[in-house]
Amino acid sequence: MSPAAAAAAAAGRRPQEPLVNSFRFLPPSKENYSRRTATRPPSAMSDSDDDVPTLSAHTLAALQEFYNETKTDPALVTTPSDQFAVGALEEDWRMSQFWYSDETAAQLAEEVIREAGEGGRIACVSAPSVYQKLKQGVVDGSDRVSAVVLEYDRRFATYGNDFIFYDYNEPLSLAASVAPQSFDIVLADPPYLSEECLSKVAQTIKYLSKGKVLLCTGAIMEKIAKDLLDVKMCSFLPKHNRQLSNEFRCFVNYPSRLLSC
Repeated sequence: MSPAAAAAAAAGRRPQEPLVNSFRFLPPSKENYSRRTATRPPSAMSDSDDDVPTLSAHTLAALQEFYNETKTDPALVTTPSDQFAVGALEEDWRMSQFWYSDETAAQLAEEVIREAGEGGRIACVSAPSVYQKLKQGVVDGSDRVSAVVLEYDRRFATYGNDFIFYDYNEPLSLAASVAPQSFDIVLADPPYLSEECLSKVAQTIKYLSKGKVLLCTGAIMEKIAKDLLDVKMCSFLPKHNRQLSNEFRCFVNYPSRLLSC
């Protein structure tokens, strides 16, 4: 495989789709781009080198630099004894994974605990950092709620029955045990900043939630999020362990402390 094709595969792109913005690349002038990469999960990749666009030397160097950072950055080294530590599983940028900072994960966990209420059920859709923080037992009230994580990455199956495999391309293809409107609040962080992705994740949210929605996505998705889920942008600014080039925000459809904090 050529270097250009290898870089394209590492970026998780469909063939013939130009390389788009991850957290370190400037967004192109097209509708779909992301906090990560505007594309389907790696399962949609092609093994063929045909039709793979040629990447510039600068882009290839940036990709290699990022890859090297993920292998050597001390901030990503975690203690294996705590399976629920945020970052216990290393983020895989090829699947558009960028974990929240520990502080943000804790604040979002506090929010969903408060809104779920005593004995409440919480669904974390493509938001494993918040699920992990809920399960650590360090956030007040976490022992009074239950939570599940819906994820495409099967590494999270290590969490047993709390793990529900989820591919946003099939928004309603969920385990039979997942009943409609069975969660008091749904926190969702769609993997890609595109109308297609958010529209499909919105279907999942509406299926799962009894009403309350906490959406974390790029500020550029504000209008689409409003149209799909009737959510408002919060003042609270979520942060990630890595610097993302896209402005990231939270949105809710209920009265929340995050609106004015």
